[in-house]
Amino acid sequence: MDLAHFSDDHPSLPDDYDFLSWQESLLDDHAETKYRCFSLEIDANVFPCLGNRHGCQQLMREITCRDNFVPQATWLIERRSADGDSYCGTVQGLRDLEGRGAIQNLGVVPEHRGEGIGTALLIRALSGFRQAGIEIATLEVTAQNTGALRLYERFGFEVAKTVYKAAQVALV
Repeated sequence: MDLAHFSDDHPSLPDDYDFLSWQESLLDDHAETKYRCFSLEIDANVFPCLGNRHGCQQLMREITCRDNFVPQATWLIERRSADGDSYCGTVQGLRDLEGRGAIQNLGVVPEHRGEGIGTALLIRALSGFRQAGIEIATLEVTAQNTGALRLYERFGFEVAKTVYKAAQVALV
């Protein structure tokens, strides 16, 4: 996606949700949220680290320690409630070898989907790439994730290639 044509109007969230910008102290919260977003999805079969908490923590550490980590494109969403606050969405950003922004692990926990949180996270990440001087953004998405595909196509992402990866699916 060419970010020159991207309108980065700040997205709105429902009143009881807040954006939290990247801070090292939120690493474990990003990891736990990532686990809750992906552990029951096909993504956890394709990328086994997403299927367990330790794997998500290790992935977050690896992402955030890299030289190409883009903190401006890394966000967590918190929902405030009388029952206690909880994290419900996460996204990370990297700069790839060609200098493009690479969206990593944009996820919304199942009970918060349909609230516009994924859209808001995508806009914040893309805005963060622009702030970092990045002009092009890319991402990878599992082909069966039709909701995510619709979101990304709505923002102008185009399919560049399709990759097939064998995944063992546990039978229950």
